[in-house]
Amino acid sequence: MSPLVKIRSERDQMSAVERRIADFILENAHLLRDYSSQQLANALGISQSSVVKFTQKLGFKGYPDLKYSVGEAIARADNGDAPAMAAAGEGEEEGPGALWRHKSEAEEATRLINPPQIIQAIATAIEQAGRAGKVFIIGLGEDDIYARNFALRLSLLGILTVHNFDTARMTANVSAAGAGDVLLVFSEHGNHPALCKIARYFREKRGQVITVTRHNANPLRTLADIALLVSAHDERPYIQPLLYQSALQHLLDRVFVLLCESHDDRRAQLLANLDRIQLMLEP
Repeated sequence: MSPLVKIRSERDQMSAVERRIADFILENAHLLRDYSSQQLANALGISQSSVVKFTQKLGFKGYPDLKYSVGEAIARADNGDAPAMAAAGEGEEEGPGALWRHKSEAEEATRLINPPQIIQAIATAIEQAGRAGKVFIIGLGEDDIYARNFALRLSLLGILTVHNFDTARMTANVSAAGAGDVLLVFSEHGNHPALCKIARYFREKRGQVITVTRHNANPLRTLADIALLVSAHDERPYIQPLLYQSALQHLLDRVFVLLCESHDDRRAQLLANLDRIQLMLEP
């Protein structure tokens, strides 16, 4: 596991001092070999013990272990053995493959914070709801793009979905929910009051809430029975949404593949629906 990817994926959960250390390492990874823990502390105006605690919190034995691991990751990237480190402080003058590398890093960071058992639990919950109940899906604004697309995919598998981008209508729909049903709420920042109210209402109906948000703490995430998390960071406002979209789509693809592979009848239903759609589109 790349230490730079690990730092980026856990940055949102760090304290203010830890974020300062993390940002310095991410922006100056190629220079880290020239810094002792005391020099790094002096550069940031913090105590040496803060640097040591930071490295140990990440799972390293100490600062030298972290520095060596970062050096190895950079060497592998320079040799083409791993994606070049966008977190290593590369600027906007990167080559044409830079965006691909940024997306790859965001997808890797997102994969690390969503272990296989979480992805499997979500697929299982949706599969069970598809057998005996309904899957409710909502997203507002740009989040509705992912909600709408995922609802279509589930429908192709023969799973009954109730999709809406209107909070009032979804509230009315949720009144018909019950135990065994699932609600997927897409909200990048997870702080929309209406979505939180819908999630609470759904839990009152004894349904299971799955949230899809960024990795940072947010009100919606606290209401989730299962949470899908996206880690995608970049200082440039026109790049960060692209990383979020790519990492999120990768997550949803993993869930969809598990659903396709869970039962033969799901795959058969998918193929049959695709054939019907193709026939309808033909002149």
